[in-house]
Amino acid sequence: MSSGELDSRFGSAAAEPPQRITPENCYELLTRAKRDGSEGDRDRILRYMSDHYLQVLQSPALFGRLTARERDQILVQRMEGRKVLAAAETCEVPDRGGNRDSPQRAEPEDSTRRRVFCLDPDSQRWEVLTVLPEEVPAKGSGMCTLYNYLFVAGGLSRSKASDRVFCFNPRTGLWSRVRSLTEPRCQLRLVSVDGFLYAVGGECLFTVERYDPRADRWSHVAPLPKGAFAVAHEAASCAGQLFVSGGSLFYRLLRFDSRRDEWEESPFNESRRRSTDMVAHRNLVFRFDVDRERAAVSVHRYSTVLKAWFGGASFPVENPQPFRCAVLGDRIYCVNRNHVLQFEVLEEREGFLPEVLPAPAEARGTLVPFVLTLDRDK
Repeated sequence: MSSGELDSRFGSAAAEPPQRITPENCYELLTRAKRDGSEGDRDRILRYMSDHYLQVLQSPALFGRLTARERDQILVQRMEGRKVLAAAETCEVPDRGGNRDSPQRAEPEDSTRRRVFCLDPDSQRWEVLTVLPEEVPAKGSGMCTLYNYLFVAGGLSRSKASDRVFCFNPRTGLWSRVRSLTEPRCQLRLVSVDGFLYAVGGECLFTVERYDPRADRWSHVAPLPKGAFAVAHEAASCAGQLFVSGGSLFYRLLRFDSRRDEWEESPFNESRRRSTDMVAHRNLVFRFDVDRERAAVSVHRYSTVLKAWFGGASFPVENPQPFRCAVLGDRIYCVNRNHVLQFEVLEEREGFLPEVLPAPAEARGTLVPFVLTLDRDK
């Protein structure tokens, strides 16, 4: 991210002319504010660092000189505010292997910029938050959030896979480039786990790479086992662990052991259907299977504590269509272009709520949902 994107003011007009806060001078200004006992200026500078957290994190001369308390404070402030459901327009690359449960239609590639929507919690109406940069491929990108940034990686543009990675900062409303993947990928899964990003697989790829945001560097970790999930896999982060399933071996679940840098087999799932998505809530991995013939959605739960699958309950849903999921609070939001289903997870019960939320008007392609924290002052 370029320092030209950043603009804030420091100091009072009564004392001296306002001074712009930049990545280059913010530590000096913070030191001066602490020396002078100016709590107001100190708080404004720390707020600035929070709003531009990724750039601060990637500067050893800046982040490395902050106290542990200041590091914690700017990250806590970064996550403060109202959490909202958001969704980005993209297109899935058609599954060459075919999918009788959820067939994909190839959509013509167009030059129209894809939008990112957010759902207003009060009005329950979708608003356009931003648009994806023109350089982001329209198909097959991986998306996830980390430190309240939206990251978009890889994709397919004009039949060529991309290695580019972009991130959106909702605090500033700006997009920027970060370090590219070590190899081009499309149909990858991008997952944040314990402060890192993982780019998992992709079409005809078994390799996995991890992004360290502090070093701004991707590096390979252990690849997926041969014959596992070359296409159409799902991935989720649960209790600080990375899980991958899907592909053609629908019942298989793998867990990545980061300490030993290897993949481990988890207990098999009884379902032989392709999952529409897989997400985590607390210590449970939820797998959703759409059954169009029975007009139902089957939900399976895997406990990372007990290391066992539970459930398999089937919930009637009128005209079920494939969807993607995001977790906000005790609800799993199942999003597609037609509507948004709400699956509530409580200790005493779980199931789909009768209230169906609208989808963004005139949304195109596939909607990838996620959660962002917007302006803390709203």
